[in-house]
Amino acid sequence: MRAAALALAAALLAQPARAVEIALTFDDLPAHSALPPGETRAGVARDVLRALERAEAPATGFVNGGFLQAEPDSGLALRLWREAGRPFGNHTWSHLRLTSASAAAFEADVVRNEALLAALAEGRPWRWFRYPFLAEGETPEVRARARSFLQARGYRIASVTLDFGDWAYNDPYARCAARGDAAAVAGLEARFLAAAAESLDRARALSLQAEGREVPLVLLLHLGAFDARMMDRLLDLYRSRGVRFVSLDRALADPFYRADAEALPSPEPLTLEAAVRRQGLEPPPAPSVAGLSELCR
Repeated sequence: MRAAALALAAALLAQPARAVEIALTFDDLPAHSALPPGETRAGVARDVLRALERAEAPATGFVNGGFLQAEPDSGLALRLWREAGRPFGNHTWSHLRLTSASAAAFEADVVRNEALLAALAEGRPWRWFRYPFLAEGETPEVRARARSFLQARGYRIASVTLDFGDWAYNDPYARCAARGDAAAVAGLEARFLAAAAESLDRARALSLQAEGREVPLVLLLHLGAFDARMMDRLLDLYRSRGVRFVSLDRALADPFYRADAEALPSPEPLTLEAAVRRQGLEPPPAPSVAGLSELCR
């Protein structure tokens, strides 16, 4: 059964290319991961924003106010994002993982972030929410309470349906750049792009298996130094594969995302993998980040 579904998806993907819509989202604004020598948070933001502008790609940035408190100079990155007209969303104040905190602590961390977001947004909508670590709680009761809280505060949940582990490349890049290891950096670049391509093919196949059509995808990225280094090449890769970049609002208007867009009760996180498993199929493995944490140690 699984083999037949995979064969069908492969056959559909082999047909003449059709545009697939992707909404770009960036977590951990304004300060994700380590920086290589000589780089700044503002420089990372500037490079990402320039790449987005060149590709005419909408993007939403999810903010952790605690990161700004820890690195006050990173405030320029937030100002640059705002001046570029890019929308913001809430990623909690301290990047608090719901699975390792009480419901009350999680709720307080969400609320603590709101004054900063309201000031940054300057009247524009900002009540998108992205769970840190994509962790929605380990029990139906915890998930239900969190969603009820988010719905009461007017949030829409920003689902993720495309993820190749970009976060895992930023720390090793900083280490390898500090050592001047150009070969290691080149290896990271090749692996990053290969993982992005593999992840896109996988998500499109899952979409066809789960829904019989191409669901708009929501891509998880981070505002990190290696993301900035690779952003032009990443967006070029996607465009070469028929991708059309759309806003988060447009992507999550698709019926597939209704439970999250309306913060409705849900027994499990909304993913393409979960949708495929409900059909009795097992999704293929996602691109691995194994070994990256040890590179250039």
